[in-house]
Amino acid sequence: MYSWSYPTINFKLLTFAAVLLFSNCGHVPQLPDLSYKNVSQKKSRSKAGAVVTAHPLATQAGVEMLEDDGNAIDAAVAAAFVLTVVEPSMSGIGGRTQILISSSLGEVFGIDGTTQAPLDYDYQNAPKKTYGYPSIGVPGVVRGLTKALDEHGSLPLGKVMEPAISLAENGHALISGEALRQAWVNKELNEFEGSRRYFLNEDGSPRKAGDWVVQTDLANVLRAISKDGPDVFYEGWIAERIVEDNQANGGVLTQKALKDYRAEDSYIVHGSYRGFDLTALYLPAFGAITIEVLQIMEALERDMTDERIWGEVLHNAIEAAYLDRQEQHSLEDAERLTSKAWARKRADKISNGRLSLRGGEESLPAAWSAPLGHTTHLTVVDRDGMVVALTQTLGTTLGSKVATPGLGFAYAQTLGGYLGEVRAGERASSHISPLLVSKDSAPFLALGAAGGSRIPSSIVAVVSRVIDQRHDLASALQLPRVYPTEEGIDLEFTDASGWSLADSLHFVELGYSVTIQRGMGRFGRVHAVMADTVTGEWIGGADPDWEGSSEAPIQKNIEQRTK
Repeated sequence: MYSWSYPTINFKLLTFAAVLLFSNCGHVPQLPDLSYKNVSQKKSRSKAGAVVTAHPLATQAGVEMLEDDGNAIDAAVAAAFVLTVVEPSMSGIGGRTQILISSSLGEVFGIDGTTQAPLDYDYQNAPKKTYGYPSIGVPGVVRGLTKALDEHGSLPLGKVMEPAISLAENGHALISGEALRQAWVNKELNEFEGSRRYFLNEDGSPRKAGDWVVQTDLANVLRAISKDGPDVFYEGWIAERIVEDNQANGGVLTQKALKDYRAEDSYIVHGSYRGFDLTALYLPAFGAITIEVLQIMEALERDMTDERIWGEVLHNAIEAAYLDRQEQHSLEDAERLTSKAWARKRADKISNGRLSLRGGEESLPAAWSAPLGHTTHLTVVDRDGMVVALTQTLGTTLGSKVATPGLGFAYAQTLGGYLGEVRAGERASSHISPLLVSKDSAPFLALGAAGGSRIPSSIVAVVSRVIDQRHDLASALQLPRVYPTEEGIDLEFTDASGWSLADSLHFVELGYSVTIQRGMGRFGRVHAVMADTVTGEWIGGADPDWEGSSEAPIQKNIEQRTK
């Protein structure tokens, strides 16, 4: 996630100086070119379905699959592979993925394609580096995406991967946010031969928005996967190059580690919120925590139509549920944390709108407190009501910062401590949390987010805006969010509909230390689809704080094919 270097304002005291400080915060640096906001469609509406992703080219690839008689999985996998080409700072085939699927018959499935430490990984003696070769674990995206397609898709892998291969081979114009993110890590990218080759100019300088990027080596890798399947990545020539490069530079990957990797079925967790059913994925995703936040909010029994009460309840529920992040180990923990009894226990600890619990989380992984989060999310629904919510990531910007010469993709940051202790054979847990909200056994709202530790809070904010405040999807995505900080509450200032100075002073009077964020994308980026229960249409919504888009397939093409 990136921001535009806006100042952060802290209202510690209720004084005239605080008022002056706020009034001056409008004088901010000039934004970079955000012309994508004028050309990218942020919402769509159609009975034929919707595709919502973090990049317009990925959205178009998904729509193409739906228009070619594909289903939601075909569209989601196509879009995910395109993102590895056009948004490599946020995700890719060297990373990890979590996929939540609701079939047209209402069956729910989950796929865990998370990066993993090798079975013989020596955590105690391994180098503790947050980027570079020692931070690279076994990639999971290729097996995760192909498992989803094999088990739930309808189109062949070669067809689904065509858009990604074409974009890599023929090129695309670098979008402004991607150029900015790559520039942030220019120094680190210059440390590695492959990264210099694929993500920098010949002189080592960062690329600029609009630069035409051709990725021939990545196209060859993607073409091999499309032709030979995932085994070429985990057992064939691609695996051989991965391991050779990794071991020559201090990494821990082996041929056996790649060959043994499998995408797994996820454990599904359930809950409810004000009569709506909630479905999410358990570890290594944080679906249990997201459900817990919502159920604590419900247990607090406050008037959620009042904006200030809404902000405080959301803040307190997140803070309470986050105390349980390190309490997720067994399936019994999953059931406990998603139970109404546990939500009531947590809610009872909150008195007078303030959490009476403090502390309890020592030695948090760096990823849990990082101010920025780097991930991508997409949500797809097809004309038959099949829904897919898919989140994938590399970790921080460009993950390990390493790309193998001759392959063209970056690896995720998995080992080394950034995500906490990941021991032999373990998969890295994170705040990734695709969520399905259903009513009367039918999908109503499906969503997920990017944004590191703020992923669950941003998802919950949108769900509550829709259910508690009856906002349409576009408004729910646009309205401001909150997040608990170590000492108080962080308020998102968006536009005229956002929090006001009076709201900030209200929270100060309640005893909070208030921080204000005006930076774009600082409170997660949510991409969602929602059912219009009156018209039968599907509404797609892309977060206005990002470069993403929402599109529907051309209805007449689908109607002609189904006659």
